[in-house]
Amino acid sequence: MNVGTKTDNKHERIALFPGSFDPFTIGHQSLVKRGLELADRIIIAIGINEGKQCCFPVERRLEEIRALYRGEERIEVVTYQTLTTDIAKQLGAHFILRGIRSIIDFEYEKTIADINRELTGIETIFLLAEPQYAHISSSVVRELLHFGKDITGFLPKGMQL
Repeated sequence: MNVGTKTDNKHERIALFPGSFDPFTIGHQSLVKRGLELADRIIIAIGINEGKQCCFPVERRLEEIRALYRGEERIEVVTYQTLTTDIAKQLGAHFILRGIRSIIDFEYEKTIADINRELTGIETIFLLAEPQYAHISSSVVRELLHFGKDITGFLPKGMQL
């Protein structure tokens, strides 16, 4: 597991942005950019779920996202293999950042946010996807890739998968 350490700066507003990021898309990138308006720092946390079939190895996802944000001091990229709330607490996150593309996403995310708040008190902040990215999901990008389609328009500039 590749996790950072909890911050000692109690005044720093830290957001945890969890996901599988298989792959990390321009929709994710948009959420990070907009999330930096709300947080002093964002920790992009790649969840490792042994039961989930991933297209790209976690090491590659970690490497690609770190390369994308190289030089950006306000962004850290880690992996984790525990409950999201546990890693959030371990890293000193003040809230969880999640994106919403549709009402279907909202229903699912609201349930998880309610459970997280009940268990640990950590809040979730939802950002609505920008309209030009609302149709983009990692699963759709993986399907396009599976059928040999060009996915570069769905990935951040310079990201190589």
